[in-house]
Amino acid sequence: MPSAKSHRSQVTKAARNKTVRSFTRSRVTKARDTIEDGSEEDATTAVKEAISALDRAARKGIIHPNQAARKKSRLQRNLNSASS
Repeated sequence: MPSAKSHRSQVTKAARNKTVRSFTRSRVTKARDTIEDGSEEDATTAVKEAISALDRAARKGIIHPNQAARKKSRLQRNLNSASS
């Protein structure tokens, strides 16, 4: 069980990171859906937004940089296979 002080800091950090994590997840989901359903231009724009959000989350330390790279690679691969 963490001490009261460390627990307070954990709660504060979790609240601060939640907005960025939620923003990133919604952008990635939007990109995946647009790749499946939308036009190529819309999908390209959505993937760029998702990549930007992933980079931002990795830079802030909210997700691991390797996880961001893996998600970006998979999104790009899906976009390329859908446009072919």
